[in-house]
Amino acid sequence: MTTIATAPVMDAKPRVKTPPRPRNLRRVLGTYALLVGGGVLLILPFFWLVSSSLKTDQEISNISQLLPAVPQWGNYAEALRRMGLEVNGGAIRFPALANTIVVTVLCVVGQVVSSSLVGYGFARYRFKGRDTLFMVMLATMMLPAQVTMIPVFLLFRSVGWIDTLLPLIIPAWFGTPFFIFMFRQFFAQVPESLLEAARIDGAGHLQIYARIMLPLSGPVIAIVAIYTFMFTWNDFMSPLIYLNSPENRTLALELNAFSGQYGVEHRELLMAASFVTMLPCILLFFAAQRYFVDSAASSGMKG
Repeated sequence: MTTIATAPVMDAKPRVKTPPRPRNLRRVLGTYALLVGGGVLLILPFFWLVSSSLKTDQEISNISQLLPAVPQWGNYAEALRRMGLEVNGGAIRFPALANTIVVTVLCVVGQVVSSSLVGYGFARYRFKGRDTLFMVMLATMMLPAQVTMIPVFLLFRSVGWIDTLLPLIIPAWFGTPFFIFMFRQFFAQVPESLLEAARIDGAGHLQIYARIMLPLSGPVIAIVAIYTFMFTWNDFMSPLIYLNSPENRTLALELNAFSGQYGVEHRELLMAASFVTMLPCILLFFAAQRYFVDSAASSGMKG
């Protein structure tokens, strides 16, 4: 009888994680130190802005004093009052804020609707010269805004829109090449079988766009809405060109007028006004930070 030699069974030992090598540890520590240092440099101006908004003018002159001795919360109320905030009984009137909200909301809606419609057309319509027209549209991204500034101003003046909010709103309803490109790339990746099933059920292009494409494009809509909100809320050049009357000013123009009138004598009020103006953008960033990063990673930017 022959015997078969078997190898001895070794007891499975748990794998012990080896500590990082000194060279890798130095690299990790250096990376973290670089990130922390960069974060401190980026947050330092914001910290100085908030701290200065709570100081007196004498404390701002003292560079060595980082924090206010007694926070002056009344600086914010005074800054808002000088920017045009009026409270009569229970009625609150703040024309600059109202104008900015109207312009921003309408621009966000206009960019999402117009850019998504054009992007859907480039992605799903088959017509002669589609790719050439798409390349021409992308080429307009290389055209500086300063080149078209005077012709667009003359166009709006000819239709009587100067000193109104229309020149700030209407261009957003004609789409932006970069946002159209994002929607086009996303819509092009939707499976054709899904659209064919909708067509068999009798859905037309507008129904497919409204009931299938838009619900699927939530990540791209989020990116377009956030970018449009940030740009429109902080836009200074366009209101400066088209608006003349004080009652039509946006927050950016009101802050500029505030800086010219009170910035030298009351720097603490200028800091408070600046912080109030940028506060919605800060809140939007913290509220949509995680979703914005996730949407940027899955927004269909592949070719």
